[in-house]
Amino acid sequence: MKHAVTYELIKECKKTKARRGVLHTPHGDIQTPVFMPVGTQATVKAMRPEQVREMGAEIILSNTYHLYLRPGHELIREAGGLHKFMNWDRAILTDSGGFQVFSLGKLRKITEEGVRFQSHIDGSTHMLTPEKAVEIQNALGSDIMMAFDECAPYPADYKYVQNSMRRTTRWLERCKAAHRDIERQSLFGIMQGGTYKDLRKESADAIVEMDLPGYAVGGLSVGEPKELMIEVLDYCVDFLPKEKARYLMGVGSPDYLFEAVEHGIDMCDCVLPTRIARHGLAMTSHGRVNIKNSMYEKDFTTLDPECDCYTCRNYSKAYLRHLFKAEEMLSAMLLSNHNLHFLIHLMGEIRKAIEEDRFPEYKKEFYDKYGRF
Repeated sequence: MKHAVTYELIKECKKTKARRGVLHTPHGDIQTPVFMPVGTQATVKAMRPEQVREMGAEIILSNTYHLYLRPGHELIREAGGLHKFMNWDRAILTDSGGFQVFSLGKLRKITEEGVRFQSHIDGSTHMLTPEKAVEIQNALGSDIMMAFDECAPYPADYKYVQNSMRRTTRWLERCKAAHRDIERQSLFGIMQGGTYKDLRKESADAIVEMDLPGYAVGGLSVGEPKELMIEVLDYCVDFLPKEKARYLMGVGSPDYLFEAVEHGIDMCDCVLPTRIARHGLAMTSHGRVNIKNSMYEKDFTTLDPECDCYTCRNYSKAYLRHLFKAEEMLSAMLLSNHNLHFLIHLMGEIRKAIEEDRFPEYKKEFYDKYGRF
């Protein structure tokens, strides 16, 4: 039986592990490496779907936990699925909700069955199991659905991470058994194991044996030093098959995207570009701009002269600063538009650099302009 989602490797970088590919999905092809905007609650914050589509996004991410609690997966099923519900005709990946549940701290209890938790909305009690996570994502109708896993915190001792990782593997087996419509949706597994190389290898061996269309590296970018993240990522990728898609969860700053690509990752996502936009921060070709600064009060130049996004074509730093200081919602809309366009364009340039065998040189050029991270 053919999987709904397949990965096609097109070119590999000669000097690094960076690679260029295409992810084939029921809702269109995705050029990789790719940054996926996050639409947690069936919307990319401060953006219309048409705007996200126009800037070149081919896939977005939504979240099982949030959509289960509100408005409910059965309502979305009744609406015809998440694509129709939110008017998005391209690919969707849904996170299983594991990270959100485990972030609840004292509001949740982990057992072999799953996780019992209290809603952050109204305090009601719920049970999320691997089977329930699959049921919810089946109702949402995403192209790629993620297995239910436990994201161990950093730091955590070896025994805790070992037990957590092995439970995650058992949960993946249950997710795979619960998911049967592989021609409509694809299930990706998640490698865990913290910063312990032997546990990462054990996790990878177990999930790769299940022969899924793609695999994520989970449990990174959760507070560990950047150097350690890169070290762990480097060997994690070596444990995964070349012919399958590789996804690094939760990274979205330009430097982390470059490192992910350099170490062989195909897919990344993060709330960062829209989150910092709501706080008046913009990513530009010459580094971050804090639009709150008084130096921009009479600066009538564009946010980034090298950017052709809607915001940069039409508005000045002075106007953006005014909007933010006046607490106008247009501030978040325009800065979100710019930040998402910036990262999507950046990934396009990275793909081009890989195709032309100049990825290391392009990375250096970018860092030289962007400055210190």
